[in-house]
Amino acid sequence: MSVWKLVKLNFGRSPAHFGELGIGIEETSDRVRSDALFSAWVSVYARLFGKNAVEELLQRFPSEKHPQLIPPLRISSTFIYRQENEHTIYYLPRPLKFPINYPAEDLEFFKTYKKLNYLPLEVWQRWYQGEGFIGGDAEELKTETKGQSNGHLRQLGTFDYKKAFEIDQIPKIAVDRVTRATNLYHTGFVQFRSDKNPSGLYFLLQLSPEGDKLADQLKAALHLLGEEGLGGERSSGAGRFEIEWLELPETWQSIVDFSAGNYHTLMSLFWDTLIKTEFLNNASYEIQERGGWITENQLRRKMVRMFSEGSVFKEEPQGKLVDVTPIQLVDDKGKYKFHPIYRSGISLSLSINIKEK
Repeated sequence: MSVWKLVKLNFGRSPAHFGELGIGIEETSDRVRSDALFSAWVSVYARLFGKNAVEELLQRFPSEKHPQLIPPLRISSTFIYRQENEHTIYYLPRPLKFPINYPAEDLEFFKTYKKLNYLPLEVWQRWYQGEGFIGGDAEELKTETKGQSNGHLRQLGTFDYKKAFEIDQIPKIAVDRVTRATNLYHTGFVQFRSDKNPSGLYFLLQLSPEGDKLADQLKAALHLLGEEGLGGERSSGAGRFEIEWLELPETWQSIVDFSAGNYHTLMSLFWDTLIKTEFLNNASYEIQERGGWITENQLRRKMVRMFSEGSVFKEEPQGKLVDVTPIQLVDDKGKYKFHPIYRSGISLSLSINIKEK
């Protein structure tokens, strides 16, 4: 039986730069996806416990060569949480299918509905694991479209996602080492609220019985990652955080235990070696290109495409590690010059009910 944890990352007043493919250094995402979090976490795990320990850990995950393995852990991508007095609002990605009871006539509020990329936990649970969409939801979305509503969706924080953070562009100067010429450029930083309504990121962690034995090591590595920083611009002190390693709250436990759904929705990125046509029947999904640099030698990882958070499938997705080692680090005989470089396509999904056609 697996063990679930909820891990909160509190950035306090530390800004962060979360790069995404194609947005450039002047922009930043408001969160970190599961593959990037996995890579950063495993990297500090290696430095803390050594090469042999991390190789032993990675060999436990399913991959193209060993698809039969059960992963010791699954992680979601990070998402926003926001403290509202004594209540914590957790935002989850809205599944890419309509909830049950969603009306056929939605012209008056679809524009507002479509903007809700993230839903508060209570709304998400009711729409996708409970009674579904109700008439009051439609009426409030209509009111919100025309101005500002004051109903239960607003009171639960449905329209307040962006209150949790601000994104700024900070001017910086690069100095040429040879000519001493200067160049002005801008870098995007996300700053989470640290005042009376503090906010930050959280993710779900699912440990197998074998993975649960590694919980102390994983927690120690995450503490070290928090001291060193997550994302880019770490040399400027960005991305530092403190962790709260929590037992799963009761509401969350009922969400992960829900098994009466007719579909599954991704809370992480997902990649697999072979996607059968049948797997995509009646699915709704988005694809994310994932790339990036290898820090120690400034080479690009191989590009890979993954299914993104909120994608919906009939079958429960599983996922594998994908080998993204650049060809420059593989010799003529196919052997790695140093070590293989992986990106995590191990999925974490939740059971949901959606409106069938």
